[in-house]
Amino acid sequence: MVFQSLGIIDSILKAIQEEGYTSPTPIQTQAIPIVLQGNDLLGCAQTGTGKTAAFAIPILQLLSVNKQYNKKKTIRSLIVTPTRELAIQIGESFKAYGRHTGLTCTVIFGGVNQNPQTAALRIGVDILIATPGRLLDLMNQGHLTLNNVEIFVLDEADRMLDMGFIHDVKRMLAALPKKKQSLFFSATMPPEIVKLSGTILQNPSKVSVTPVSSTVDIIKQFIYFVDKGNKNDLLIDILKNTAIKTALVFTRTKHGADKVVKVLLKHAIKAEAIHGNKSQNARQRALTNFKDQTTRILVATDIAARGIDVDELEYVINYEMSNIAETYVHRIGRTGRAGAKGTAYSFCDAEEKEYLRDIEKLISKKIPVFENHPFPLMDHNPVKAIKQAGGGGNSWGHSRPKSAGNNNQKKKFGNSKYAR
Repeated sequence: MVFQSLGIIDSILKAIQEEGYTSPTPIQTQAIPIVLQGNDLLGCAQTGTGKTAAFAIPILQLLSVNKQYNKKKTIRSLIVTPTRELAIQIGESFKAYGRHTGLTCTVIFGGVNQNPQTAALRIGVDILIATPGRLLDLMNQGHLTLNNVEIFVLDEADRMLDMGFIHDVKRMLAALPKKKQSLFFSATMPPEIVKLSGTILQNPSKVSVTPVSSTVDIIKQFIYFVDKGNKNDLLIDILKNTAIKTALVFTRTKHGADKVVKVLLKHAIKAEAIHGNKSQNARQRALTNFKDQTTRILVATDIAARGIDVDELEYVINYEMSNIAETYVHRIGRTGRAGAKGTAYSFCDAEEKEYLRDIEKLISKKIPVFENHPFPLMDHNPVKAIKQAGGGGNSWGHSRPKSAGNNNQKKKFGNSKYAR
């Protein structure tokens, strides 16, 4: 299928072609016609599926075709998303796809001076991309109104709830007109998300691509069992592999991200951290350096990494296992995007085995274990498991992954239910 078959107007088709797009992704194929028909939409899509274009393209077309709006350019479409990085990237997409439509958009988010943002709002914009906190703040100050919004998008709804934005979202919804088209996107659909969608959408069409709990099949996944104190050494050992041009490394905390960066820099590995304590300029600079490959390793927390979209990122390393199973899916979804190759390594210490069990239950598969690396897990005390026999050899030259559930693995870890 080609984009022309979706009924997209020439001005947007031209921009799409200039961006190098040839064929729509499954979610674009399903969602674009629904949105163009003016229907509400409930979309469930894993990261890296082309979701932004799935709503940006039809919104631009609907606003462009319908010229019934005043010259002051009141806000006609509102897109709300949880993080600054994602808001910026959505804004870039709207500008790219809409460059020939004459429509204007701006992005507002916290953590930076509001004056440039309020100046843009005074001039007037057709499309506003916003994070919840700054949106409500500027509304309260009288810098914007949502009275004329025709199309509303709530993006990354599950992450919005994880970050505690639910009350902000409800206040924002109360300020929107009752008559509007609403699009609701979430990578996962737990009960609370379904309940929230029911308060926003009217008789929505539903689109789902890739099961909620699945991971992209093309991504190679491996587990390294390692003591917590040896994770730095294991990371350095893995990064000796020159095939790893860049890698996105995940930690659970901001402090942990900074500590990993210090270790890498000490070993002459160019690394930067991206998390909520960094200024917006620092975060954007780190992301730009990573995309340009002037920085080899980007160390991120889950919230800061949501929305990071780096072409051909092949490696993700979970320095710490996520304590939320769904988050693992999002983490490794940063790689293997749009059919590209992807590899995800996860470091699991004894205390994190419970997280691993939850992840494997969610994705319905056993993740292969990388055996015989130089820093095998020895301290099983937190789960009272039998000690693992010492491994040897280099993790790149003499080891091979084995299924986590095979007989050899059972012999190595014992038959205890805590062996994983």
